[in-house]
Amino acid sequence: MSPRLPVFPLGTVLFPGLVLPLHIFEDRYRQLVRHLVALPDGTPREFGVVAIRRGWEAPLSTAPGASAPVADVSLHEVGCTAELRQVTELPDGRYDIVTVGRRRFRLTDVDADSRPYLTGEVEWLPEPGGQEDLADLLAPRVLSVFRRYLRLMRAEGDTDDTADLAEVTEQLPEDPTVLSHLVAATAALTVEDRQRLLAADDTAARLRAELRLLHREAALLGRVRAVPVPLAELAVPISAN
Repeated sequence: MSPRLPVFPLGTVLFPGLVLPLHIFEDRYRQLVRHLVALPDGTPREFGVVAIRRGWEAPLSTAPGASAPVADVSLHEVGCTAELRQVTELPDGRYDIVTVGRRRFRLTDVDADSRPYLTGEVEWLPEPGGQEDLADLLAPRVLSVFRRYLRLMRAEGDTDDTADLAEVTEQLPEDPTVLSHLVAATAALTVEDRQRLLAADDTAARLRAELRLLHREAALLGRVRAVPVPLAELAVPISAN
């Protein structure tokens, strides 16, 4: 039987190892938080974050094996679980929570009826082996272009962005998989670009795609000195329904 997770549609893409703080105010997601907090010790307190492909949250239904088409909203097929790390309950019943991305999955079925919030059957997507040598060769190239990209972003960003970028620059990992996730979450990319990176078959494929994207973005910054939105708004979502 396929594992089933609570599903949280968002307008962003979560990657393994990345922090995602959320402000929870809608009743169905308050119930989700209460459900997670009440789980026995040792049970993973996680839910699936899936980026919205089109539309807004609405009652969802889909057939097993489909890529989650819905009436008024459609979800991307590949998501990432968010593990609950910190919960602060506010006096009016809202929650501020801190989660960390844990593992990728493919959404195979969505159920909008059995719980107040969405649940879905998922297929886990572990990072496959076999391309480690290629990933090891690509990682230093991606790291070099990413550092150049960050320098250009710091030159163009506001004070808050500059501080965020300085912190990122100091903490760049050398592990190819960790680096691939950090680059995907931090670069000022569209949701579609990030979704393709999350769904990449393996680390080497993700790094290869990031190399192309970073060259594109660095060239844009170097020539027209323009960034579509502040980096912090893309890299660290701070609120959700």
